[in-house]
Amino acid sequence: MIKRIASDQLVVGMFIHDLDCGWMAHPFLVSQFKLTQVSEIEKIIQYGIRAVYIDTARGLDAPGATTQSEVNAELDRAIAPVLAKAEKPVPHIPLSDELVVAKRVLLEARGVVQDILSDVRLGRQVEMERLDPVVDKIIQSVLRNPGALTSLGRVKQKDHYTFQHSVNVGVLLVNFCQHLELGRDVIRDAAIGGLLHDIGKMRTPDVILNKPGKLSDMEFNVMRQHVTQGVEVLRHVAGIPAASMEVVAQHHEHMDGGGYPRGLKGDEISQLGQMSAIVDVYDALTSIRVYHQAMEPTQALRKLLEWSPLHFSGELVQRFIQCIGIYPVGTLVRLESGLIAVVLQECASNLLRPTVRAVYDSRRDQPIAPRDIDLLSPAVTDRIVGHESAARWKINTRQYL
Repeated sequence: MIKRIASDQLVVGMFIHDLDCGWMAHPFLVSQFKLTQVSEIEKIIQYGIRAVYIDTARGLDAPGATTQSEVNAELDRAIAPVLAKAEKPVPHIPLSDELVVAKRVLLEARGVVQDILSDVRLGRQVEMERLDPVVDKIIQSVLRNPGALTSLGRVKQKDHYTFQHSVNVGVLLVNFCQHLELGRDVIRDAAIGGLLHDIGKMRTPDVILNKPGKLSDMEFNVMRQHVTQGVEVLRHVAGIPAASMEVVAQHHEHMDGGGYPRGLKGDEISQLGQMSAIVDVYDALTSIRVYHQAMEPTQALRKLLEWSPLHFSGELVQRFIQCIGIYPVGTLVRLESGLIAVVLQECASNLLRPTVRAVYDSRRDQPIAPRDIDLLSPAVTDRIVGHESAARWKINTRQYL
């Protein structure tokens, strides 16, 4: 049985099933292992990991500890009222129309960010004027229909992770800022910060940055220096907004002071810094990496809620869940009828009842002619019972958007 316990309750002989944190938060070579010495427990606590999941079938038990299913049930109960309070504006134009433009914007943004990061690696200066046009295009696309760019951004190639992740963080921050109704200047600064937040990785040695496996303690500490390296790179760039610098400097800080590089706590972290920490982890969790398979958005949002308020602002995580929606556009879901469907459009008044496109019958194990279903319609009795893995069903969700 999988159980969740506080790290200070660990004892030698327990089997770690999940360190319950992002991969950049721990230096262990693997995420699953049996504890054989006290120093391993001390290391877990040292790196600010407050709770872990253990497998009682492979190691010692923790009587009375909360099971994983109980944790998930509690998180789902916590998410329900958050979704009930959500108010999402109706997109200005249909998703299908904006996807055409968003594809071009995404390709241009990835190209510009890749060029900028490459220039930094070669020791060249960052040219802010190259970012301005693509930042404006990202903002305009999100304003027209936020689901377009965010759904496209979920598709990434493992060997181009750094610059694709940077663009996604920029897009998600724009979406988040717009949801919070922050000013246009703040949105622009957030976008710049998101696009450049990992620029310090261009000063990280390739042997560490591209290592096809977990990092050693020394390598892990070098990787963490990308934040201060990024600040140093941008410190000499004319025209870089102070708010953008906050995103670069604070996206790995935690609310409880356990983050890095400065160990800032609570309100010592700016609002954009707190928002960027949430967005950075969300995109990392939903990406395929050497160390883990991509989580579905629903799972990733559940993790963000679980890790607040120690790592993240609980209030901002709730607002981010409302912003993204528990079933974002492009998510694959299972209906009570057994149909497998792609989410096409969220419902502004009820995020649990979006419009979906049914594409597969799981009970008959066969594709079906795509048909759209408005789950909010009084004539529809079907409902979503959970999310599904596109890889499992071999469904390319993008072709149905």
